[in-house]
Amino acid sequence: MITLAGKSAGAARHGRERPSRPRARWTPVAAGAVAAGVAVSGSAAPSLSGDEIATYSAVVRPLSGLWELAQHVDGHFLPYYLLMHFWALFGEAEWWLRLPSVLAIGVAAGFLADLGRRVYGRRAGLVAAGLFAVLPSVSYHGENARPYAFAAAAAVISAWALWRMAEAPTGGRACQYAGALALLGCTHLFSVLVLAAHVLAVPWLLPRRVSLTRALPAAVAGCVPVAVLAVVGWGERHAISWIQPHGPDVLLKFPKMVTGSEILGGLLAALAVAGVVLLCRRRPTRPWGLLVGGWLVLPPLLLLLVSALVTPVYVDRYLFVSAPALALAAGVAVASVPWAALPVVLVAGLLGLPTQQDYRRPNGHYDDFPGAVAAIQARAASGDAILYGQSRLRTGFGYYAGGRLPDDVLRAGTGFGPAFEYPERRDVAEALGGRKRVWIVWRGTRQAGLTGSKIPRVAALRAAGFRLSWAWHSAELPGLTVALFTADLPK
Repeated sequence: MITLAGKSAGAARHGRERPSRPRARWTPVAAGAVAAGVAVSGSAAPSLSGDEIATYSAVVRPLSGLWELAQHVDGHFLPYYLLMHFWALFGEAEWWLRLPSVLAIGVAAGFLADLGRRVYGRRAGLVAAGLFAVLPSVSYHGENARPYAFAAAAAVISAWALWRMAEAPTGGRACQYAGALALLGCTHLFSVLVLAAHVLAVPWLLPRRVSLTRALPAAVAGCVPVAVLAVVGWGERHAISWIQPHGPDVLLKFPKMVTGSEILGGLLAALAVAGVVLLCRRRPTRPWGLLVGGWLVLPPLLLLLVSALVTPVYVDRYLFVSAPALALAAGVAVASVPWAALPVVLVAGLLGLPTQQDYRRPNGHYDDFPGAVAAIQARAASGDAILYGQSRLRTGFGYYAGGRLPDDVLRAGTGFGPAFEYPERRDVAEALGGRKRVWIVWRGTRQAGLTGSKIPRVAALRAAGFRLSWAWHSAELPGLTVALFTADLPK
C-alpha cells in the first residue's frame, strides 16, 4: 500500500510542486471552459444523426410514453432520457439538445485537469485537459445528443473520487465515491468496464481493512443502479441484434476510434504507453499507472470478451469512456519534458483538424436529414404521397420538415408505437389508390433499396404499379436515399 503522502513527497522531489489553492481551484474551471468551447463550436451545423433522432423521439414523449418505451427498448438509457426530457421542455433545436453533452465534456476536462495535477503535477493536468479538448472524438461526442460524453465525465469523476477516498478514507469520501460509481452506471451500461482498473489500483492505495470497510461497501452501493439497468438491458438485448461479431484485430483500430484520427491516435497511443511506464516505474505513482493503464486498455478487452462469450456488443462509441485515460497518460509523458507541453498540444490539434472539420459539416454525424427533406420539398407536388422504408425515419423527417411533406398515407393514428417505430397500415396498394407520384425514403444506399429485398416497401410500391422516376442519395454511407416513383401509364 502506498500512501498519498508518499506520492505528494515524490511529486515534490521530481519538481512537480502543488500550486497554490486559488490556482488549483481555477485551473480546472478554465480547462473545462476551453474544452466546452471547442466542443460547442459548430454544434448546430451537423444534422442530427439517427441515434440523436432516437433521443429526440424519446424525450418529447410524455413521461408515461417514455416509461412505455423503456419497457421495450433502450431501458438502460432511461436516466439519460429522463434528464433530456426535462431539458427539452426549454427547446428542441439541435444545439440545445446537444448542449448537455457539451457541458459534460467541460466537466470531464475540468476534473481531468485536477486529477492529473494530483497524480503527476499541474503541468500533467493541463496537458491532459488540453489533449482531451482537441481530440476530434471529444468534439463529436460533445456535439452528440447521446450519453457518451456523460460516461466519459463520470469515469473521470469516479477516478477523482477514488483519489480523494485514498487521500482520506472517511465515510463522507466513501459516499462520494459510491455516488460517482452510481453516476457512472447511469450514463451507459458498459461504462462500468473502467471499474476493472479501480480493482487493480485499490490494493496499492488502501490498507486491506480500509478496502473492506470503506472501498468495498462504497463500490457495492455504487453499482446497484448499473446492476438494475443491466437486468433491463439483458431483457432488451434484441435491440442490439444489429451488432456484428468482431475478432481481436478490431483492437488495432482502438487508437483511431478513441481519438477520431488515425495519425493522432497512433501518436497519443505511443505517448500514453510512455506515460504509464513513467507512472509505474516510481513507487509513489505506481497505483495510478495501474489505474490509468487499466482504464485505457481493459474496457476494449473486456467488451471484446463479452462479445465472444455472451453476445456481440463491441461498438466503438461504447469505448469513448477510455478517451480521458489516453489523454491523461499522454499528458504525463509530455509533462516530463518541460518544453514539450504547448508544442505537443498544438500538433495534436493540427493533426485532428481535418476530422474536426468533417464532423462540423451538415452530414458530419453520418446522416443528412435536412438535405433529404430539401430534395423532396424542391420537387414535391400537390397530391404526392410519401412512404418510409424504415418507420422510425418519420421522426427525423418530421423534425426538419416542419410539416411540409407529402401525405403520409401509411401512418395509422397520431401516436408513437411501443418503440421508435410508428403504427402503419399494411395495405400499401390500397393506401396509394389514386396517387400518381409517391416518394419513398430509406436509410441505406440507393443500390441496396432498388435492387434486392432489403427495403420491402420498394417491392410493394413496384407491385402496386409504380416505377422509379428520380433518386437522390446523401454523401455519407450508408446515408439516406430519397426516391420518386410515378404510376405506370395505362397502355
